[in-house]
Amino acid sequence: MRRNIEFIALFFSVLWSTSLLAEGELLNITPDNKIITFNSVEGLVTLQRHSNDIMLVKGTIRPMIPMEGVTPVGELEVISALQSADYIVVDTRTPVTQFGGTIPGSISVPHNEMIEQLDLLGCTGSVAMWNCIEAYNVVLYCNGPNCGQSPRAMAAMVEAGFPSDKIFYYRGGMLAWTSLGLTTRENMNQQ
Repeated sequence: MRRNIEFIALFFSVLWSTSLLAEGELLNITPDNKIITFNSVEGLVTLQRHSNDIMLVKGTIRPMIPMEGVTPVGELEVISALQSADYIVVDTRTPVTQFGGTIPGSISVPHNEMIEQLDLLGCTGSVAMWNCIEAYNVVLYCNGPNCGQSPRAMAAMVEAGFPSDKIFYYRGGMLAWTSLGLTTRENMNQQ
């Protein structure tokens, strides 16, 4: 029963944290495109997304590799990272978007506070000048394929000097994690 309540809460948080669109309204496939036309073996194909009653994920679909050097990972890699002393798994969602819990063993560093907290990821120094050469490998996640919080955190980290090859992106996020029935825990930082 508790798991059903958590999934329902996560489902509505994903809907709430994305744009709620009217049925039939055109959604972004990528940040730049709503309609993609290309030639295929079938001839000219037009690909587009429309809001409908069964759609679970609204908003813009994020790329698997949001920036050069970042490695995409799935659930098995996240589980391995949770068990490794060389990795830190980070929930980049803000407390208001952390409905339905978080991945056990992960830490919460909201995307909009990432630069101030790079010391938690093994960087030394301060906001003015971070040294991240000896930083941990970091797996970042947020709500799912439409969530922009992790990509924003990655961009800020790299701009502050964090090596992009030490960043791993779990794009499936909490939507994929809970849909697979994996354990969640209540987020201790939630208000």
